[in-house]
Amino acid sequence: MIEAKTVRVMIEGRVQGVWFRGWTIEQAAARGLAGWVRNRADGSVEALFHGPAVTVDDMVAACRHGPPAAAVARVTVETATETVGHDFHQRPTA
Repeated sequence: MIEAKTVRVMIEGRVQGVWFRGWTIEQAAARGLAGWVRNRADGSVEALFHGPAVTVDDMVAACRHGPPAAAVARVTVETATETVGHDFHQRPTA
């Protein structure tokens, strides 16, 4: 049985205005993950990833680099208990 995992990720640095959300949606969908991504008013990007633990870990590792124009300074990961659907989508800025 494959172990599922859900994490909330905060990505800080130059991560808004560089297509980070669009890149995250593409990357998460390509990996078959569920969850969401959104900009935060403080300039960070927040995401929730749910899926097989190894795949979630791979997505978090990818977020440490992001799209080419991004300059990621810090990625914070915490276990989440939020229920997610079966797709990956963008949420409004919080």
